[in-house]
Amino acid sequence: MELGSIIGIVLGTIFIILAILITGDMNPAMIAEFGDAPSVMVVIGGTVMAAFISVKIGTFVTAIKAVGIIFKPPSTNPAAAIDMVVQLANTARKEGVLALEESANNMDDEFLKKGIMLIVDGTDPELVKDIMETERSWTEDRHGMIAGVWEMMATYAPSWGMLGTMVGLILMLLQLDDPGAMGPMLSVALVTTFYGCILANFLCNPIASKLKQVSGEEILLKTVLIEGMLSIQAGENPRIIEEKLKSFLAPALRGGVGKSAEAASAGGGGEE
Repeated sequence: MELGSIIGIVLGTIFIILAILITGDMNPAMIAEFGDAPSVMVVIGGTVMAAFISVKIGTFVTAIKAVGIIFKPPSTNPAAAIDMVVQLANTARKEGVLALEESANNMDDEFLKKGIMLIVDGTDPELVKDIMETERSWTEDRHGMIAGVWEMMATYAPSWGMLGTMVGLILMLLQLDDPGAMGPMLSVALVTTFYGCILANFLCNPIASKLKQVSGEEILLKTVLIEGMLSIQAGENPRIIEEKLKSFLAPALRGGVGKSAEAASAGGGGEE
């Protein structure tokens, strides 16, 4: 579970409510003044419909479903991936490349499994590289398209908020013969802009940013795996492969390399 997303939404909502209450002399009734159904319809409805026009409906639905990723992103552990590649390199060095087929059949990572099977089948290294990099590239493009839908809505939302405000102002000007009604109508008109800003900057843009970060982590993992597979195929020394792959990681993460192998060794030793 990604606590940052939960904390951000909960605390952000609390801060907004507190700001309204403090400005309104701590009068709870002020919260209700910020509720306006027509404004919600204009901002949310207009933003969503504009997105419908901009992208295929399947892409939009996928983008909505992707919200779950910001709360529970897929697990990516590049340090453990490097350990796995080093183990495969050791197997290939001791028993030959064909011995990797058995290991590949037990893998959960379909991307790594595909690459290893290509190597076992004797595929040319350049072709292996092209196939795996193409898959990584298309994965990155798909992720970028989904994050782009949220960025698009973040762009549309303030504009729809302004549109709602203009509609409210027009209606207010039609009531100039009733000065007492102008104040409430002006506040409702401005609430629409408020909704547009909230939707864009509190939801859409942050969701897009989190999706991009999660995608970046997955693409990094695939990059590490590609480099590792090509190194195995080239017959490089496992220690050299480990050091090469560690260079892809931030210094703080490099210490985790080798830990999963050590844990497995410790577990195996305990069973004996």
